[in-house]
Amino acid sequence: MSNIQVGWSPIYIMNNNKILALKYRPQAFEDLIGQDVVAKTILNSLKEKKIPNAYLFTGIRGVGKTTIARIIAKALNCGKGIENLCKEKMCEHCEAITNSNHIDVLEMDAASKTGVDDVRDLIEFSRYGPTSAKYKIFIVDEVHQMSKSAFNALLKTLEEPPQYLKFIFATTEIKKLPVTVVSRCQRFDLPRIKSNELFDFIKKVSEKEKGKVTDEALKLIVKISEGSVRDALSLLDRALVSLEKNSELDLDMAQKIFGCFDKSNLIELFESIFLAEEKKVIDIYRSIYNQGVEPKVFLNDFLEILYYLKNISYLKIDGTNFNLNDTDFSRIKKLASSVNNEILLLFWQFTIKTLEEVEVVSNQHIAMEMFLIRLMYLKEISNYNLAEINNNKSNEYSIDKGLENRTVDNKNNDDLSDIKNKTIGQIKNIVQEKKQTEKTIFKSTDQTKLVIKSFEDLINHCSSKREIKLKHELETNVNLVSFENKRIEISFNEKLDKEFIKNLSSKLYEWTHDRWIISLSKESGQLSKKEKEEILKNELLEKAKKSETYKKVLEVFPDAELINVEKNMDKKND
Repeated sequence: MSNIQVGWSPIYIMNNNKILALKYRPQAFEDLIGQDVVAKTILNSLKEKKIPNAYLFTGIRGVGKTTIARIIAKALNCGKGIENLCKEKMCEHCEAITNSNHIDVLEMDAASKTGVDDVRDLIEFSRYGPTSAKYKIFIVDEVHQMSKSAFNALLKTLEEPPQYLKFIFATTEIKKLPVTVVSRCQRFDLPRIKSNELFDFIKKVSEKEKGKVTDEALKLIVKISEGSVRDALSLLDRALVSLEKNSELDLDMAQKIFGCFDKSNLIELFESIFLAEEKKVIDIYRSIYNQGVEPKVFLNDFLEILYYLKNISYLKIDGTNFNLNDTDFSRIKKLASSVNNEILLLFWQFTIKTLEEVEVVSNQHIAMEMFLIRLMYLKEISNYNLAEINNNKSNEYSIDKGLENRTVDNKNNDDLSDIKNKTIGQIKNIVQEKKQTEKTIFKSTDQTKLVIKSFEDLINHCSSKREIKLKHELETNVNLVSFENKRIEISFNEKLDKEFIKNLSSKLYEWTHDRWIISLSKESGQLSKKEKEEILKNELLEKAKKSETYKKVLEVFPDAELINVEKNMDKKND
């Protein structure tokens, strides 16, 4: 088992050709980055000899889960004792654990050892005490990969192991672990490494490796790594390898190496969108595309700039966030002051929708260009109505008016209408609902006022008006509690369409020119029309089965089965 982990051996630390992620792996608690609280807690518990049966470490990749597990194994078995743990010159136990060849420290990859038989072998092995060290330790990486039966087989040993046996688990997906396992472990949630700490660390590493890298390039590496030390070191290694002798890695070169693009290009793109400079917008996007930037990456960075535009007044350049430099921060702040928040929220929703559409489009490059063009139309339409929005008028009314006052290609109109409906639907209130019903009646070509006296009348009108979906909901999923003048009280089942009440209110106003109150009741109400029909059908079936005619049929055809009965309306008799 230990052969799997040979790549982590400090033998390679002396090898200058080894990758940085292995060369600079922490070997003691003091070497850990960004995990001071966890390290201090574990070290104190070891000194106080309050050692749990099992440790459980969870967090994203590259934050130190397996590394801490090995450091704990060394601390428990160090020949110099916990008070004088090996730092430079290692004892035989610490050296063997570091080299992953200690006979009493077993490292197991649960991704390849998932079955109950593997756990049984492990339990059998645990019955024997340590050969040379003080503790026998099992380190299980990616423990969430184990099967349910394997976890069950491990429970009893995990709860009451021998004094010499300790478990250390590591996982990136804590939710996949059974609660029964988690409750038997001392759990530590390892946070992402803060940007400033990670920046200082990789800067020291680049200096030790004698690589010339600008701070801006290092900050880009920190941003891409998303708090993972291993990712940051791997990216730095890749960058240093690409450098020629005596050359320096700057931001432009780093962006090309990692497939990123300058935020200033995206800010310039936004400025052109708000100025409706279509040709310039397309040119800027194509220059970004030619850098090899994927559409999904572009859209996610686009959303990031939208977030900054909306919330720039709450953000600060404090050294812990390397997403924006001082120049970009100032440009975004200036641009945000001239853009209305309503437009930014519409842009956000439109971009999210486009992220979904990208999956089904064959030519994503063309889809991105059309996305940017549609944004310019959406922005111009919204500009017609900013004054009305500020006067607390309905957003939906404002956008509709803009659509009426501006001639846009029908295809673009469909796109705008679609995104508008999705966005506005999330922020509607009662006043907007009223305006919608009023608007519907004035658009209707049929101005005849209908009279609806009963629930049955309502169903019949739905049928005559060809509102088939509404009719289906009334007949199948609605139970009437009471029906009075312009007031309907109902209960419903879980299959009722979520837009039913809004649609029914709109149609009632359109047909009767009056507002109706539709309220929901906790009472069960009457049976639905479909339920009544089903009961009547069953009664007729039972009655028919008892008839002499049916009995005679069975005498001739014993295997016959009566499945339906219909009344003959042309005859007076049954």
